[in-house]
Formats: sequence, structure tokens, C-alpha cells
Amino acid sequence: MKILHTSDWHLGQNFMGKSREEEHHAFLAWLRETIETESVDVLIVAGDIFDTGTPPNYALELYYNFLKELASSHSCKNIIITAGNHDSIATLKAPKQLLKALNVHVITSGDENEDELIPIYDKEDLQGIVCAVPFLRDHVVRKAQSGQTMQDKELSLNEGIKEHYNDVFEQAKRLRRDLKVPIIATGHLTTVGSRSSESERDIYIGGTIDIGGDFLGKDFDYVALGHLHINQTVGSDHVRYSGSPIPLSFSESKTQKKINIVTFTDNVLNVKEVNIPLHRPLLLLKGDVASITKELNMIIDKSTWVEVHLSDSNPFASNQAIRELAEELDLTLLAVKIDKLEQALYAEDFDVLSLDELTPLEVFNRRLEVDAFDEEDLKEDLIKNFKIIVDEVETL
Repeated sequence: MKILHTSDWHLGQNFMGKSREEEHHAFLAWLRETIETESVDVLIVAGDIFDTGTPPNYALELYYNFLKELASSHSCKNIIITAGNHDSIATLKAPKQLLKALNVHVITSGDENEDELIPIYDKEDLQGIVCAVPFLRDHVVRKAQSGQTMQDKELSLNEGIKEHYNDVFEQAKRLRRDLKVPIIATGHLTTVGSRSSESERDIYIGGTIDIGGDFLGKDFDYVALGHLHINQTVGSDHVRYSGSPIPLSFSESKTQKKINIVTFTDNVLNVKEVNIPLHRPLLLLKGDVASITKELNMIIDKSTWVEVHLSDSNPFASNQAIRELAEELDLTLLAVKIDKLEQALYAEDFDVLSLDELTPLEVFNRRLEVDAFDEEDLKEDLIKNFKIIVDEVETL
């Protein structure tokens, strides 16, 4: 049995005012070809198929066309889609029954009404079982109780997620009976000991949950994780993130994007990381106007998107000079960010900062800075609750 593990497509992402449609189209075309050349039996997409709960029409078309073409090619008999924290349950769930006719399994919430067990057959022989666990929202795994502190909620959430994985593994064992076939799990969460980039956000109360590769890896033969955008193992070789297929922030500009091809031969695991071709480079430049000017002139690929972090004694004149040079060189300069030290030196000259350079959380933090808080705990609770509200709004 051969599995291709990918995640975090974020179809429909609007990146600093720029669409990623062209890059996602190129990735999905490459993915279809890779599935065919590698003779993949099972495709697992471990969450965050879309970037928002209300994806643009072109993103929905990319998604449905990919599934239709893959299903009609018969090159991959099993397609498993699990929801991530960015995905709308309603959006993924609407065509669920129709997609099932194409052998596309969509798991959206992991609540008691969904069957997360997907047996994989070769003709009539059971080859393996996938426990398709999506992003587990708070209300699915934690019972709300009055008077709980934030620490109580975090503890209850951790216990609920672990209990969910234990339950689904026990169900898989009963389905497997005495057959020696692998049990694979999926997940969409931040694990202890993993590496993140600037493009992910906290998805649970209090941030990172206390679940690591040791817990996930003790029962399952492979764990296909999503949410973090860097391809990596967590504690052991069979607990892995695939990472995003394209760089979703400038912090990922130097990261090689990959998918994982997982092969079980006589129940022995082998994982091959396959590099994804880069369709459009992201380039982050840091320095003063002289060094930035030199590096801009060295850029050969004109499709590159550029962000500049400027540290200069005259940031305003330098900012203008850099923007004019980028236009002259026919380069796409998405942002020029002034070094924080320079911002402090010239703070009186700043009227406002551009909102496209700030996340909602950064805007909220700046508002909190206006008021003096005697109780630091109150400020932390406000920030944690704001994160929860932002997450709920973005997944509507």
C-alpha cells in the first residue's frame, strides 16, 4: 500500500493583496502527475484545504476539478480529505455524499455523527485502516463547565483530544481483527517539539497543546499531520507533518516544500520525501539602502515577490528609493517594513502603520497597549479569548 500525504493547501489565499491561484494550479497539476507516476493508492490531505471559511470561486473550482480529474483517472482509488482549522465545516460537508460516490472521503468535524474509520481494500483484501481525524474543535472534545479556569480548560481539552485518538484506535483494532495490516491516523494540530513558521496561528485555548509524537506514535503505524507548514518528523520517523506545498509567508521563503510518500510492504514502513517544484520564489531582503539596492539588481527571476526589512539612517528617503528601483527593474515589491529600532527613532513622523502589515492579533495588542493593565492575567485572558473569536470568525 502506497500513501501520498499532503496538507495545508490554503487554496484561495490572498497574500498581501496577491492571489496564489497560479501557484496552486501548478502544484495540483504536479500532484496529479506525481500520484500517477508513483502509483499511489491513497491520497491523504490533512486539513486546511482552503485558506478561509468562504473561499473564492476559483479556489472551489481548483478543488473540485482536481478531485474530479483524479477520481476519473483511476490512478488513485482512495482520496481522504480532513478539515483543518481554516476550513468551514459547511463548505466541505455540502458535497460530501456526492464526492463519496467518487470514493472521496471527507471528514469534517470528528463528532459522534461522523465515521472516521476508512478501510483500504485491494479487491477484497484489507490493506490498512485510516483513522481520519480532522481538526478537533473545542466543543467536540471538551465539555463546557461553569467556573473553569483557563488552565482547567486547557487540561480538559488535552484529555479530550487524547481520548478521541484512543477511542478511534480501539475501533480500528476491532475492525482489523487479527489481520496484520497498518493503522494510519491523521491530525491537524500543533504538537510538542515541532517547528512552526510565522504563517500559522494558535488554534486552541492557550496555544500549543500538550500532545507530542510519543503519544500519537505509540499506537499508530503512521500519523499524517497537518497545520504546521514545515515538512518534519515529530519524535519518531512515522509521525510527520507534510508541510504546505507553497511558501505561505516570507519566513518560509528558504524552506524546501515537500510531500511524503509512505509505503507499507509486508507491514514495514518506508517514507520518501519528495520535493515540490517552486513556481514563484519569495525573497526576503534585510539591510540598509545600499545592500538592498545591490540585491534587487541581482534578481534574475522577475516573477519573484519581494519583501524588504529596511534598517537605514534615513528610512523614508530610502523607502522611496527602493520602491522606485523595484518599479524600474519590473519587480513585485509587496512591502517595505522599517526596522523597529528605526520606527522608534522616527516615531513622531509616523501617522499610522499599514494594516496589511499587521495581523488581527497585532492590531488587538496595539489597542491593549493604549490602556494600562494592572492585572497581567486579565490582559492574557483577553488575548486568549480574542484568538478564539478570530478563529471562529475566519472559519464561518
